[in-house]
Amino acid sequence: MSLTAGIVGLPNVGKSTLFNAITKQNILAANYPFATIEPNVGIVTVPDERVEFLEEMYHPRKTIPATFEFTDIAGLVVGASKGEGLGNKFLSHIREVDAICEVVRCFDDGNITHVSGSIDPIRDVEIIDVELELADLEVIENRLARMGKKARLANDKEAIKELELLERIKENLEKNIVPRNLNLTEEEIKILKPFNLLTIKPIIYVANVNEADINEDNEYVKVLKEYAAKENAEVVKISAKIEEELAELSDQDKKEFLNDLGISESGLDKLIKSSYKLLGLSTFLTAGEDEVRAWTFKNGMKAPECAGIIHTDFQKGFIKAEVMSFNDLKTLGSELKVKEAGKLRLEGKEYIMQDGDICLFRFNV
Repeated sequence: MSLTAGIVGLPNVGKSTLFNAITKQNILAANYPFATIEPNVGIVTVPDERVEFLEEMYHPRKTIPATFEFTDIAGLVVGASKGEGLGNKFLSHIREVDAICEVVRCFDDGNITHVSGSIDPIRDVEIIDVELELADLEVIENRLARMGKKARLANDKEAIKELELLERIKENLEKNIVPRNLNLTEEEIKILKPFNLLTIKPIIYVANVNEADINEDNEYVKVLKEYAAKENAEVVKISAKIEEELAELSDQDKKEFLNDLGISESGLDKLIKSSYKLLGLSTFLTAGEDEVRAWTFKNGMKAPECAGIIHTDFQKGFIKAEVMSFNDLKTLGSELKVKEAGKLRLEGKEYIMQDGDICLFRFNV
C-alpha cells in the first residue's frame, strides 16, 4: 500500500534539509529559492518497537519493517496559483500526495535568507494556504462553469448533488474555510475525489527550530501551535539540522546523542508516526523463522483485504485468519502460551483488522 506525504513550504525553510535526513539521500539543499524543482521521493521506515521485539523472538532470516513515502516539493511563493515561480508545476506535484507536511521556519538565522525578509510563521502558513485555496477555487469554478444550469434543467439528481456540494465548498473557500474542516460525509468525499483538491488533504505543520529550542517551545512555535489548534491540525517540532546529523549516526550513537539532547525520540520519528496516523494507517504483522514483517493497512479494512496486501491470491481464496494480538504475545511470552490461554483466534471475512494483529492467513485458490 503506497501512500505519500508531501513536504511543502516556502523557499529556505528547511524542507530539503529535512528530506535529506528523512531519506538519508544527499539531494541538493541550497540557500536560494527553487533549489528543488523536480519532486524527490524517498521511502522511510516506520519506527516500530514491535518489529524489533518479534525479531528478537523469532530470529528470522529477514526482517522487513513498514515503510512510508515522503515527497520533497519545491518551495511555493506568492502567486504560485497563477504560475509564479513555477507554481503550477509545484501545485500539480502536491495534488499527487495523500497528505501535506508543511515545514514552517521557527528560528532566526541571519545567514539563511528568508524569501519574505523576516521570520513570521503565521504569515508564511497563510501565504501557502491562500495559494492552495486559490488553486482549488479555480478548479471548482471551472467545473461549475461547465455544469452551469444544465444539471438543474435536466433534473439530474447526482449532478445536482455535485453542483450543490461544489457551491458550498466554493462559498467556504472564499471565507478561508477549507474542506478538510467541513466534516464532509463519505459520500461527499467520494464526489470530490476526482477533483483532487489540495485543501481537502490532511495536514501536519512541521515547526523547524534551532537546536537550542528543541526542548522548549520558542515564541514562533507557540503562535504556530495556536494557529494549528484552530485548524484541528498537529504541530511536530523538529530541528532539521539535528536530524541531518542524526541520519549519519549508528543506532547506538543516535541514542546517545538524543540522550545528550535530553529527548527520547527524534523529531523525524515523531513526524513519520504522525504522518502514518494522519492518513488513518495501522500495521499488522506476520512472524516466523523465515520472515518478520510489518504490513501497512487502512483503518477499517477487513481480514481478506489485508490478506490481499500480501498477495492477491490470499484475498481471492481467503478462508480464515489465525490472529493473536502483539500485546498478548509480549505479555505471555510465546505463541504456545497464547494458544494455551485461549488468546489465539480464528477470524472470518467480516473481521476488521486491528493495529498490532499478528496474522497467519489460510487460503485456497
